[in-house]
Amino acid sequence: MPAYVILINNKTTDATELDLYRPKAVTARAGHPMTLVAINGKFEVLEGASAESVSIAQFPDMTAAKAWYDSPEYQDAKQHRLRGADFRIILTEGL
Repeated sequence: MPAYVILINNKTTDATELDLYRPKAVTARAGHPMTLVAINGKFEVLEGASAESVSIAQFPDMTAAKAWYDSPEYQDAKQHRLRGADFRIILTEGL
């Protein structure tokens, strides 16, 4: 079953750190079977807390998604994301 990683930027706290995060996050995709479904496009919060941006990545399954997230390359990028913003990251199985 496909799996989706939903990245929700609740609030940017250090734009410079996010500028460091982005190219590292792109590099971290190499070798991982990921399809970007949405990247920081127009969105509308219908219920719940507001957000600054939303991105969605599709993977073949939960194992592939976790392999990307746990990879050394993404973990390196993640450190800048954590210093640069308050994010929610959700992994969900598709249909």
